[in-house]
Amino acid sequence: MADPASEGPLKRTPLHAFHIARGARMVPFAGYDMPVQYPAGILKEHLHTRAAAGLFDVSHMGQVRLHGPGAAAALERLVPSDVQALAPGRQRYSLFLSDTGGILDDLMVANMGDHLFLVVNASCKEADVAHLRAGLPKGIAVEYLGDDRGLLALQGPAAAAVLARFVPEAAAMPFMAVAAADIRGVPVQISRSGYTGEDGYEISVEGRFADEIALILQGEPEVEPIGLGARDSLRLEAGLCLYGHDIDTTTTPIEAGLAWTIQKRRREARDFPGAATILDQLANGPARRRVGLRPEGRQPAREGTAVLDAAGAAAGTVTSGGFGPTVNGPVAMGYVRADLAATGTEVSLEVRGKGLPAKVAAMPFAPHRYHRG
Repeated sequence: MADPASEGPLKRTPLHAFHIARGARMVPFAGYDMPVQYPAGILKEHLHTRAAAGLFDVSHMGQVRLHGPGAAAALERLVPSDVQALAPGRQRYSLFLSDTGGILDDLMVANMGDHLFLVVNASCKEADVAHLRAGLPKGIAVEYLGDDRGLLALQGPAAAAVLARFVPEAAAMPFMAVAAADIRGVPVQISRSGYTGEDGYEISVEGRFADEIALILQGEPEVEPIGLGARDSLRLEAGLCLYGHDIDTTTTPIEAGLAWTIQKRRREARDFPGAATILDQLANGPARRRVGLRPEGRQPAREGTAVLDAAGAAAGTVTSGGFGPTVNGPVAMGYVRADLAATGTEVSLEVRGKGLPAKVAAMPFAPHRYHRG
């Protein structure tokens, strides 16, 4: 999970000392010094999250508030989702799009009643804030909450029981609900969401309180700290996209299997960036599609691996791949020609100069266990 593109002095999240004290192996990621794993190792961290509860530091992500009348309608200039239909206390996944339909970033947007709250990717946050300021009318204030804001993710089947000891109302929150709360007197903002496919929460908190909240949660017997390595294997098993790998400016929502981010009103209005391209693909199908892949045997297929059709011709590329501890085997996702996208289609993956047999597989590889309420 090291990010070789990171250059210059690395930033530190408010939980840097927390990680060092627990023996984390730190690596550069999106310009930050981040924990890739703790002494238990990636495999055990992954399985612990699936079995109990894992605590992740995701403070490198960008947190933004939008203030002003008509903020929801204004944001729709930049995303394809129906933000105006988002009720207070609810959030949804969305996408910043280019004029040609490419994905500039993916994000979460929440309606907090008197403002919208956005979480964007660490590697894109500066560009995203600039995009918001340039694309929104002057009456909408874009408030970036800073590089020292804390964001923790508590994920796994025990997450609700753990958090309910401190925030009793958290147990009743449905998936994608968001609310202000406090943990032992510390103000926080909680959403029932995450990036693992498990039930869980993301907790936004002022940086000066982040260590305190982490210590409180990690003090519970079910909770262990989890690094970037297991975060990546968990989200891959869950079939979730990683920006800059599975989605980027060269991919559209339809190619990526994210058509569900474009609600009916927006499709009918045709008023979002890249609408002509995207709606054409929606009606007529794209030339390629993102799919799951299950290689035979135990050899993983990594990002950049060529996908070949039955005749041995180039047919696509793996965008994420590795070993899935929950499924006890290699898993991958990538883009293939649309005629090869059906589940069960046999392909081969060019690994170390040889063709590794594989099949197109349904995603997620491990079932989602979100709390629907």
